[in-house]
Amino acid sequence: MKKLGLTLGLCLIAAVSFGQKKAISEALKLAKDAKPNFAEARAKIKGALEHEETKNDARTWYVAGQIEDLQFTAENTKLMMGQQPDEASMYGALINIYPYFKKAYELDNLPDEKGKIKPKFTKDIRSTLKANMAYYLNGGAYASEQGDYKKFYDFFNQYIEIADSKLMKEGVKSGSENTVDSTYIFANYYAAIAASQLGDPAVTIEAMKRASKIDYKRNDMLQYLAEEYKNIGDTLNFLKTLEEGLAIYPKESFFTLNLIHVYIITGQNDKAIEYINAAIINEPTNAQLYDVAGRVYETGPKDYAKAEEYFLKSIAIDGENAESQSNLGRIYFNQGVTQLDEANNIADVKKYNEEKEKAKDLFRKALPHFEKAYQLNPEASDNKMALRSIYYNLDMGDKYEEIDKVMNESN
Repeated sequence: MKKLGLTLGLCLIAAVSFGQKKAISEALKLAKDAKPNFAEARAKIKGALEHEETKNDARTWYVAGQIEDLQFTAENTKLMMGQQPDEASMYGALINIYPYFKKAYELDNLPDEKGKIKPKFTKDIRSTLKANMAYYLNGGAYASEQGDYKKFYDFFNQYIEIADSKLMKEGVKSGSENTVDSTYIFANYYAAIAASQLGDPAVTIEAMKRASKIDYKRNDMLQYLAEEYKNIGDTLNFLKTLEEGLAIYPKESFFTLNLIHVYIITGQNDKAIEYINAAIINEPTNAQLYDVAGRVYETGPKDYAKAEEYFLKSIAIDGENAESQSNLGRIYFNQGVTQLDEANNIADVKKYNEEKEKAKDLFRKALPHFEKAYQLNPEASDNKMALRSIYYNLDMGDKYEEIDKVMNESN
């Protein structure tokens, strides 16, 4: 009786196994029928994908990919014949093909019991994917039109994954493996752009890192990547990306100015000055660089003479820059305030008046620059506050009342 029970059990297992293998064939037949039923085909193959007896069979996954390819091809054929396809179904099937084929390829290339690898489906898988490659970009464009940035990213990312896969590279003729076509380049760029809309910093950073290795809008991509690191507070990688960007694009002020900012806030003023002077050599007519240099000398070594020199150079190049005008005015104004404080501590009247006049001279030097800055940017509160203080100290009553009124009205 025990032997009979065992025999029946084995028959039952074999029957179930045979049933799943039959379901695979039936699923493929349903998809290939003159009037295909893709929903039922998927339902049948789903059981085989999950069943212990068939889930590790390359054919199971290959047929699952075939079903998706057959639906994609059916809808795409309508498009080529000038008919209206079901784009949602067409591109939905396209995005499903590779995950099944990827698994089929892995199983198809496992060694058999004799240790030999005899793939049955790999050649056809490669051929199918190669034929479909261009349509992944169309799928991305379709998803973009629908406002679905996740799918937009998925299509471009899957294109790149397929192009980079061992499966596809094995099919490349020797000597052409280092050739990068324009479609691949654009796919990397737009995958990164799409990823930036997902709100997932990890995905965005990986996509941008990948795109930043390709010489297409690389400058922009390195800037985007640096900003992503900055946004998540990854100072180390932010700094590394800025240094990489500057090494490739020494005249790009984005990298220079951000590097200088990092060095300033981390107290590395010598390095900040080194970078700014190198940048000025590359761009001697860039007013912003001289302005930044002035601020470095003002806040770091507190070398007001050097700061004044650089602010003056900035204004000589661009006199309509409100910040440079205000910054130069501040140099004179702050020195004037210090001078006035010192004068107020002097008991001797004659000496006091002499030192106070020196303070007024500094306020007079500051005045035209703050007036120009105020003219260019009347909303900046610092300019208005400085002007009110200067007018007061220079006994310019009418001007003082005028700016005081403006400030009161804006509060």
